[in-house]
Amino acid sequence: MATVTLHTVRGDEDSGRREETYEVPYREGMSLLDAIFWIREHQDASFAVRYSCRSANACKECMALIDGKAGFLCSVRAVPETAVRLEPLPTMAWIKDLATALE
Repeated sequence: MATVTLHTVRGDEDSGRREETYEVPYREGMSLLDAIFWIREHQDASFAVRYSCRSANACKECMALIDGKAGFLCSVRAVPETAVRLEPLPTMAWIKDLATALE
């Protein structure tokens, strides 16, 4: 089975930054946000990420650094057998993991 590897920043201002790595089963057409939902559903429900597309039919909240470049987690497709580094946006107030404050 093909997988996608996510190297993600975890933590918050109080606990500090740490990196965790997750192997996620690849599904055709999945986005990086889909991969994070898989992590939350199957490995770690405490993984924090901001999004509203599933509940409010809105967008522009799931922005993060993806391999060093700002992008929307919902629109960047996962590629099987690759690794991606995900970090919170450095220009926004950090809340937890990939979640940053909307300013």
